[in-house]
Amino acid sequence: MYYYLNGTLAYRDSGVCVVDCGGVGYKCTVSLNTSASLTSKLGEEVKLYTHLAVREDGIELFGFGSNEERECFNRLTSVSGIGPKVAMSILSTMTPDKLAVAITTEDVKAISKAPGIGPKVAARIVLELKDKISKEILNDTTSEAFKSIPKATLVGNSLLAEATEALAVLGYDKNTILSALSGVDPTITDVGEIIKAALKKFTR
Repeated sequence: MYYYLNGTLAYRDSGVCVVDCGGVGYKCTVSLNTSASLTSKLGEEVKLYTHLAVREDGIELFGFGSNEERECFNRLTSVSGIGPKVAMSILSTMTPDKLAVAITTEDVKAISKAPGIGPKVAARIVLELKDKISKEILNDTTSEAFKSIPKATLVGNSLLAEATEALAVLGYDKNTILSALSGVDPTITDVGEIIKAALKKFTR
């Protein structure tokens, strides 16, 4: 219903802000990251992208400092068992780019640092969003997430998964394996060749 609000920031507190648009104050629930970005803007004109959540127990308007944050919120709430409050908890702990990196690299530990997010919930987020997030990052080479994730992690995920399992059987730990695979040519389509390339790194 509301795509964004453009008006004067009339009130700001941790997780909440009010935007005055033509004499009407719209109360928005915001992430701690967005709230922090508005610290010095009280009384100034601001723009917040929005999402209106309609539930049986009430209506709540969520505000986001960027369209990317709102899209990230929408993706998180598409995961089974993840509601608006849980999604905002995650976005209060991680920026959209950092969350994209965590999901793509299967960093469950980083995601579970958000209040109220346990390892099982974090693992579910990774499971349901990894492929989608990876494709989106590859299609947006200007994003910070694209620049910070090894391309071999994004391309041929199934092949890398097989190579990772094989190297783990050989006794290498996960961090060592990920480090070795990060520099592997993403155009390689043979698991055996990927493993050989990784082993060469181990022997250097």
